[in-house]
Amino acid sequence: MRLRVCILALSLSVAMPAALAQPLPCDGGTVFEDRNGNGRRDPGEPGLAGQRVSDGRSIVLTDAQGRYVLPLRERSSQFLIKPAGYRLAARADSGLPDYWLNVTLGESPALKYGGMPRAAPACRDYALIPERRSGRGGELDVLVFADPQTKSAVDVGYYRRAIVEPLLAQRKGKAPLADLGLSLGDITHDDLSLYPQINAVTARLGVPWLHAPGNHDLDFDAKNDDDSLLSYRHVYGPDTYAWEEPQTNFIVLDDVVYRPGSTPEYIGGLRADQFEFLEAYLAGADKRRLLVLAMHIPLFDAAPGRETFRHADRERLFGLLREFPHVLVLSGHSHAQRHVYHTGDSGWRGAAPLHEYNVGAACGGFWAGIADAQGLPDATMSDGTPNGYARLRVRADAGYALSWHPAPSAGRALDAAAVANDYLRLYAPKALRQGSYPIRGVYANVFMGGNDSRVEYRIDGGAWKPMRRVEQPDPALLAENARDDAAAQLRAYDRTAIATPSPHLWNAPLPTDLSAGEHAVEVRTFDPWQGEQRLSTAYRLIEAAP
Repeated sequence: MRLRVCILALSLSVAMPAALAQPLPCDGGTVFEDRNGNGRRDPGEPGLAGQRVSDGRSIVLTDAQGRYVLPLRERSSQFLIKPAGYRLAARADSGLPDYWLNVTLGESPALKYGGMPRAAPACRDYALIPERRSGRGGELDVLVFADPQTKSAVDVGYYRRAIVEPLLAQRKGKAPLADLGLSLGDITHDDLSLYPQINAVTARLGVPWLHAPGNHDLDFDAKNDDDSLLSYRHVYGPDTYAWEEPQTNFIVLDDVVYRPGSTPEYIGGLRADQFEFLEAYLAGADKRRLLVLAMHIPLFDAAPGRETFRHADRERLFGLLREFPHVLVLSGHSHAQRHVYHTGDSGWRGAAPLHEYNVGAACGGFWAGIADAQGLPDATMSDGTPNGYARLRVRADAGYALSWHPAPSAGRALDAAAVANDYLRLYAPKALRQGSYPIRGVYANVFMGGNDSRVEYRIDGGAWKPMRRVEQPDPALLAENARDDAAAQLRAYDRTAIATPSPHLWNAPLPTDLSAGEHAVEVRTFDPWQGEQRLSTAYRLIEAAP
């Protein structure tokens, strides 16, 4: 019966033009427990009831034998919502988790990067492998990459050497580096032919990896938004989907609305079918778990005075999330990082502010800047944050911790007046005249700082005093910009990112009424997840006469 129905579906799709094709049934799909992990259903491996399969719009449940029926909709991506307690095998062609089926009944639009090639509609089964995870005390450990944004094979090499290989060096024995990985869009920079190369690099981490699309993952020769992710979906599957772990439910969203012929060509927002899926999924989602929304374009307006995410869509999304007490939003796109807490000013009506972590870019300032001795570019971002990646750790009680991990090559082109570690960058003058007006100060760029961060300093081991948050460019990055401007020749393939006002910069004046000689400056910040962090520098007071 299964074969006959699939053959009938194929013959009908060939006979009818794509525009007239109606949804066709596939009655052969099954979700089963793959007890030996070989990817096929063997005797004694039961079908799993109550599993959810979706086409990105509706959700259907498997019956008592694990069977499901879902229409084959033209150019759709069907997928299994992975339940907690199971893992998936990797796809042979990419190493990505095998949880989807792309459906192309007619001819796909002719696109530069291939679109979604036509294939015979298949009735597919989904194999769920029982999870046996231990060793982290019940925490879920997630690697988060925003904007790898490789524009060439050279950039893929930077991504491998600056991000992936340093992570591999941390591996201890056979223990996995993390439980899950997540990329927040702009996997490449418009050159979608690089997907196989970057996937091969990421697969070396040995971590199940999820992807959200970004504005540089679009088919820019598509005529409309509906077709703008066909090449992306051919490689990565659905652009909007859910994935569940014991501690956390993830919803990954395409939030890039392509508008060919408009300026700009895209805006942040969500489609009607995505809201249908969200309504269906959230109706049964466990509110005791942390709900993580992963997307590319931030929900806040990144450009002052301009709607960069459609406010009507944001308000509708917030309405769906209002009754969920544990929500975290992860976004990328900015090539800077900040923490935003949504309140009534942006339309959030939940009991507590909604936390959005706008994650810094893996490529930092677009893989630009002076190279170090290993040939890796500095890649500091416009807010002074070094390029790198984030980690999200989630506890069983829905609590979570975030951390930022700079690439080992990041910050190598710092100004001589700056020092840095993984949490802070300090910038201070090396010498001041004793008795001069105390206008020169120490700056602290707290990479994971927020508006309410506690940042303090002290001189020569004295009393701690508060620093003042200022929205100014990072001084070390400004100095690098000046060196780029002053150079008669190119100092690097691409110049360092132009410094912009940083949302996580603090300042304090340096006293000049102390004795002549060197004075120690110590700065500390209190990270809500990683605890107290310190960094020191020094300046010298010099006696001078007019």
